[in-house]
Amino acid sequence: MGVIERLPARLLLALAGGLCLWLSFPDHDLAYLAIVGVALVGISMWDVSPRTGALLGLVAGVACFLPTLSWSGIFVGKFPWFALAITEGLYVAAMGAVLAAVQRPLLRAGRLLPAALLVPVLWVLQEWTRGSLPYGGFPWARIAFSQADTPFARWAAIGGAPLITFVVALIAVPLVLLVVTRRLPVVAMVVALVAGLGAFAVPVPTSGESTAKVGLVQGNVPRPGLNFNAERRKVLDNHVAGTEALAERHHDLDLVIWPENSSDIDPLRNPDAKAQVQRALDAVDTPIIVGAILDEPAPAVSNASLFYQPGGGAPQRYVKQHPVPFAEYIPHRDFYRLFSSKVDLVRVGFAKGDRNAAFRVEGRDGSFTAVPTICFEVAYDGLMRSAVRDAEAKGEPSLLVVQTNNATFGYSAESTQQYAISRIRAIEHGRSVAHVSTVGVSGFVNPDGTSTPTTELFTAAQPVDDVVLRSGLTLSDRLGPWVEWGSALLLLIAVAWRLRRARPGSLDNRSTDDRRPPVQSEEASTGA
Repeated sequence: MGVIERLPARLLLALAGGLCLWLSFPDHDLAYLAIVGVALVGISMWDVSPRTGALLGLVAGVACFLPTLSWSGIFVGKFPWFALAITEGLYVAAMGAVLAAVQRPLLRAGRLLPAALLVPVLWVLQEWTRGSLPYGGFPWARIAFSQADTPFARWAAIGGAPLITFVVALIAVPLVLLVVTRRLPVVAMVVALVAGLGAFAVPVPTSGESTAKVGLVQGNVPRPGLNFNAERRKVLDNHVAGTEALAERHHDLDLVIWPENSSDIDPLRNPDAKAQVQRALDAVDTPIIVGAILDEPAPAVSNASLFYQPGGGAPQRYVKQHPVPFAEYIPHRDFYRLFSSKVDLVRVGFAKGDRNAAFRVEGRDGSFTAVPTICFEVAYDGLMRSAVRDAEAKGEPSLLVVQTNNATFGYSAESTQQYAISRIRAIEHGRSVAHVSTVGVSGFVNPDGTSTPTTELFTAAQPVDDVVLRSGLTLSDRLGPWVEWGSALLLLIAVAWRLRRARPGSLDNRSTDDRRPPVQSEEASTGA
């Protein structure tokens, strides 16, 4: 490998790879740099010890996550931001260690293509683990979520976000082999070409059984930051006023959707808040989904979607099933207080909901269900898949609803990063998505992932669209996490092969060091 045998050069490659991954996400939107980023990381980790692989992974991970997640420290300081970025980077470090441990025996045996293919396999497993552990994980900044504007996004209909990640990393494989072997990897190039062009053959829907005219109310807040809701009544009034503005312009709406935290005054217990919601309901004379904080179950509170219908009656509800650790509740508070007193900014913990919801709406073009998810829940594969399956069981077309509040992240890329996730979910589940924020960005996503123009940050707006309503399950919905399980199986096969080769008496059971070049074979010239 020449110059990249030296650790400083490898570290620079890992750093550059992580930065390329960062630039692939909104607001930079250089999506194809994700391929370059994976390739650079893969090259840096080629034929190293597990310890060196871990170091390179940490450098690449922190280089990606530190700028990508910079929004997490805008109002709470650098320590939580750095802690989150380094924690996420540790998963990439673990990936590097495992990659090195499993890949090197393949290199010694001249199995260059299988060794390189471990990169997409382990990238999928790294993202799967990062999105699951601990405390339910934090699946932000996955490669898939940078690809909403590329053809690769279409693969979501087959295997969800994990398949997009796998394909992007797979396309990086011939770049890795080209650099480390200095030969044209023909087989790897063919595989990458099939994966890339194959996306155009994946069908994505553009029409459905019916449509519904839906209005979103982005009410705005008095000020950005942690105290965005210091004037809770003003935030509620903004959304009432926005609804009244909608009613003046549109008399045929099927549904109006408010964002998360649009009523932080419990409208089920506070008469004044209840009256304000009723005022909006009377003005528009159509069902409204309200994002509210409920003072239950004591001493906790609940982050809820409330479905109000004209004519009165108690609203149906959905309670957020995945409260965000360190934002909506503090796990092991006494322990984490040793590192930062900021944990006490979360004075009251949020309760965890225990079921999905699908609100039935009688639209002018037929009935449909609105499937609510709240804020970061849109990033969790299993939760979204479960919600869609439950809605499908009701036998009516449905609309995915994402209610969010981005006021605490200021003028940052957090809102556009989240909107990109909603675009991937639309393709994955073959559903339109109504994505509404207190402060922006808000908009409508079609089932093929295309979007209406989005609103600006920290403005009041009321976008309206005739959204496509669809039923049915995509292959991704039906098959579930097959990409993750398939990747785990491939890793187990590689581990089993390594253990077999390492048995006493094995011809390949010999010591190596970081400076020894991999055995070159005929496979190196063909990429086979």
